[in-house]
Amino acid sequence: MGRYVARRLLQMIPVFFGTTLLIFLMVYSLPGDPVAGLFGDKGASPATIEAIKHKLGLDQPLWKQYWDYMSGIILHFDFGTQIRNDRPVTEVLGDAFPVTLQLATLAFAFELIFGIGLGIIAGLRAGRLADNSILIFTLLIISIPVFVLGYIIKMVFAFNLGWIQPNVSNDQLWSEMIAPAVVLGGLSLAYVARLTRTTMAENLRADYMRTAIAKGLPRRRVIGVHLMRNSMIPVVTFLGTDIGALMGGAIVTERIFNVKGVGGLIAESITRREGTTLVGLVTILVIVYLVTSLLIDLLYAVLDPRIRYA
Repeated sequence: MGRYVARRLLQMIPVFFGTTLLIFLMVYSLPGDPVAGLFGDKGASPATIEAIKHKLGLDQPLWKQYWDYMSGIILHFDFGTQIRNDRPVTEVLGDAFPVTLQLATLAFAFELIFGIGLGIIAGLRAGRLADNSILIFTLLIISIPVFVLGYIIKMVFAFNLGWIQPNVSNDQLWSEMIAPAVVLGGLSLAYVARLTRTTMAENLRADYMRTAIAKGLPRRRVIGVHLMRNSMIPVVTFLGTDIGALMGGAIVTERIFNVKGVGGLIAESITRREGTTLVGLVTILVIVYLVTSLLIDLLYAVLDPRIRYA
């Protein structure tokens, strides 16, 4: 186990540098001048623009900018300075990241509880009315775009029924996050339910299940221990990769409900060509992906004791 973890950590190093390099190159290849955009239509003198670029290091070659950026992260945990507000990117991340983490936590809990629950019901009743109803419901969720689902929930439950606030306040209360969390986790819930249903229905026909039933084991033990643990491996894999997707894919949801988190900050950074802020945000998401993928791989041995790590 220890050698496996060490090997995986070493593998993360080139993956981390490779992904951040690609992100850095793509962001800084966007058209436009972010410094000139600070002054709008009024414009500024070339000397002023060059002075700001020199202060931020934007007048350096691209390879030098990337080297300085990675050196700042590794040595000082410094993600640079935001161009528009002249604030450290770490402070900007510190304001936005907890909000998105709160939203992603609720969305993840929603898809975990209801997705697996619906999948279990459908899997144990494969081919019956409950199974067909859940399959139709999840297919309907998958076919509705996120922005359409968000506006439907906002229109019905906020404007028509008045059960929720149309926009999340600056306090970011947990109760206000429920509606955007449902929208954010809705698509993943449908995938989790269908994946759980498929794996459970397949494992119900496996030889080890027939053997466990033939031995006279209680139904609760057969389902809870033998069936569930083997069926959860692909579901856990999807859930692990979905954590980073929930945090990075909240752009549309946060825009609809006016959530001031990472998604809105990414959209704003792209619009204003805030390369430093955008690269810093995506770098954090890359780290989240790498850590969660490692934890999910280690969790396989807990679900299936037959799995051994060399």
